[in-house]
Amino acid sequence: MNILVTGGAGFIGANFVYYILDNYSDDNVICVDALTYAGNMETLSRAMEDKRFTFEKADISDREAIYKIFGRHDIDVVVNFAAESHVDRSIENPELFLRSNILGTQVLMDACLKFNVPRYHQVSTDEVYGDLPLDRPDLFFTEETPIHTSSPYSASKASADLLVQAYHRTYGLPVTISRCSNNYGPYHFPEKMIPLMITRALADESLPVYGTGENVRDWLYVEDHCSAIDLIIRKGRIGEVYNIGGHNERANIDVVKIILRELGKPESLITYVTDRKGHDLRYAIDPTKIHSELGWLPATKFEDGIKKTIKWYLDNRSWWENIISGEYADYYKRMYENRGEAKKQ
Repeated sequence: MNILVTGGAGFIGANFVYYILDNYSDDNVICVDALTYAGNMETLSRAMEDKRFTFEKADISDREAIYKIFGRHDIDVVVNFAAESHVDRSIENPELFLRSNILGTQVLMDACLKFNVPRYHQVSTDEVYGDLPLDRPDLFFTEETPIHTSSPYSASKASADLLVQAYHRTYGLPVTISRCSNNYGPYHFPEKMIPLMITRALADESLPVYGTGENVRDWLYVEDHCSAIDLIIRKGRIGEVYNIGGHNERANIDVVKIILRELGKPESLITYVTDRKGHDLRYAIDPTKIHSELGWLPATKFEDGIKKTIKWYLDNRSWWENIISGEYADYYKRMYENRGEAKKQ
């Protein structure tokens, strides 16, 4: 197959690129990325050496550029990872998220219709469901859970999901959608929680934790996410939504303490900062559907995955140090240093 992967220079997209190249010798990957703040060509250095990999620099909302790319390649599947994805940034600049996450999705689907692409897959998020109460561990998100968004980011992703379903019903576009829980692993941009805590702990800097740190996330090792998407594009039912979750729920503060313990750093580095606006309490996915239909289960327990992730950041310091030394340093100051310390442990 010829698989077009958008957002392939980002965290999950790049891991998916490598998953395909490493597991399917007959598949080719066309990577489209605008190389905005989270896109990093260094992430794709190994892929660039593979003759089955092609890189195309373009913004998915640029219709002319996208149509030219589709015209140059005989595409069998589009997997759309391209998205502005950081909640704090969406609160700071909602318009950027609406353009990339909604209009960009529309352009890609129009291209699929124009060039008769047999399959379009939308990579979404469990955040479209809103959140669950902390005192109801028996509740989980299913594919039937109503959409109930909390941030401009999740609203933009939910809008894109609805647009994908509308294109399937109206135009007959063959689509699938996956909604995943929080990913972690190699190449995770340092603004996200786990790499942020790892890199700051290594520098003996304070670790900013929102509120009391009791918010719960269901953590999914990125390679497990890639294997699930691979199954969906090859065997999933057209028009369906599949939830991808790890059954690895952890409170944010517990994740931070695990990282500190693995690195041999003191918990005194933890600093509690003013909570994020509209901060979701708990995410938890029920992956029964993808397990029963496609046989997928996560292979990586959180205890193992977090150790592999920490080791990757220790072994690849130059990758994240190059990022932190640039624009991200200014972003960090805007998002955290002005919040003040609510409490220090």
